[in-house]
Amino acid sequence: MSGTLYVVLAILVGAFVTILKGVRLVPQGYKWVVQRLGKYHATINPGLNILVPFIDTVAYKVTTKDIVLDIPSQEVITKDNAVIIANAVAYINIVSPEKAVYGIENFTVAIQTLVQTSLRAIIGEMALDEALSSRDQIKTKLKTMISDDIADWGIILKTVEIQDINPSSTMQTAMEEQAAAERARRATVTRANGEKEAAILEAEGRLEASKRDAQAQVVLANASQKAIEMVTEAIQDKELPVMYLLGERYIDAVKDMSTSENSKTILLPGDIPATVKGLMGK
Repeated sequence: MSGTLYVVLAILVGAFVTILKGVRLVPQGYKWVVQRLGKYHATINPGLNILVPFIDTVAYKVTTKDIVLDIPSQEVITKDNAVIIANAVAYINIVSPEKAVYGIENFTVAIQTLVQTSLRAIIGEMALDEALSSRDQIKTKLKTMISDDIADWGIILKTVEIQDINPSSTMQTAMEEQAAAERARRATVTRANGEKEAAILEAEGRLEASKRDAQAQVVLANASQKAIEMVTEAIQDKELPVMYLLGERYIDAVKDMSTSENSKTILLPGDIPATVKGLMGK
């Protein structure tokens, strides 16, 4: 009885193991690559799958979800021999697991290397300023170059993004010095232009003042001429009014000189009695 029991138990265990080997549940988000006797046989989808026990084996379990590949930073030389640091991130999806596992030894390393190489080639055709300001253009070219290459591996490139693209530390120092020199140059030009404008305005002011002074002198001359004409017409041949006006002007002039702060000399008429008689009309 004990020997029969052992045989039954062995049969049950073998049947259980056979069922486990033949029935496979593939989780959602994965596809399994099945080999039959060491050769590719089929790719099974999520859900319940029946395999031939001990003949069919699951060789690879491949995810069908999007994979994020971080592209390491690298130094890239631009068209004008400037050194910049660039890195990226790629989003891929495996649509044919059998091509991905049998077509390339390690598709993640292959794609990372391919992105780095393509990125160097694209940026190498650009000048520094163009490379720093053309992320979208670089992204478009990079996606076009990579998509065709990885399609043979059963992988599609969803998108690729440029994370960082910055000048190297030495280039940043040189650019900062160049920017400082440019700002100093602009400040010098602005200051020179300001001084030039100030000089022009000052000269224009002096010119305008000179014109106004000349116009004032003309006006005063015309007024004096008019006054003389009016006085001449008024006095005609009479000497007394003329003598009176001249005497009045003379006295006013002497008075102004005597009251001046800088005056040190007092002027007196040479012939006071004659002058008084002239004023009195005698």
